[in-house]
Amino acid sequence: MPADDIAAFFAKLAETDPAPRTELAYKNHFTLLVAVVLSAQATDIGVNRATKDLFKKADNAKKMVALGEAKIRDAVKTIGLYRNKAKNVFLLSQKLLSDYSGRVPATMEELLALPGVGRKTANVVMNEAFGIATFAVDTHVFRLSNRSGLAPGKDVLAVEKKLDKKVPEPYRMHAHHWLILHGRYVCLARKPKCHICPVYDYCRFKDKEKIKDMT
Repeated sequence: MPADDIAAFFAKLAETDPAPRTELAYKNHFTLLVAVVLSAQATDIGVNRATKDLFKKADNAKKMVALGEAKIRDAVKTIGLYRNKAKNVFLLSQKLLSDYSGRVPATMEELLALPGVGRKTANVVMNEAFGIATFAVDTHVFRLSNRSGLAPGKDVLAVEKKLDKKVPEPYRMHAHHWLILHGRYVCLARKPKCHICPVYDYCRFKDKEKIKDMT
């Protein structure tokens, strides 16, 4: 996708939602980190439902460790892969206490050293908590970047690097939020809503006219 089209692409998304935010519910940097760790292969709605009571009991690393892995596990049992996620939440809380006095670090290297934290989680936390222009690539962003021709890549890291290279100011800070939300509600996996797509004119999806005509 040409640079001018990329700028226009994001300008259109910005018109629909000037200040997008994550749909995960959180109280502070710690609860944001926990929520994002829990959100892997799960919906934000499901995570928010599970963390509503959990965060009332434990909204910092010290309280989470005191709560214990068994109670964390019980609190998040409605979320997919909950056993492993509960273990990671407990272990990362321990590491935050031992290495960072309970504070959530702001760098990629430090975040990746925490149990259960991958690049997507680290990028979301860096962007949402610390205002750093990062590009978190989930299934929606990966699909949309490839389908539209915005930042095609064989894997999530390739897409992340292309987005980092291609997305211009002033759209870098909110870019991944716009892409996530657009992929979640408009550019759907099976039945993309091309007939209501604000970036239809810039999208390189080869079947977009056919899909639009069918709706």
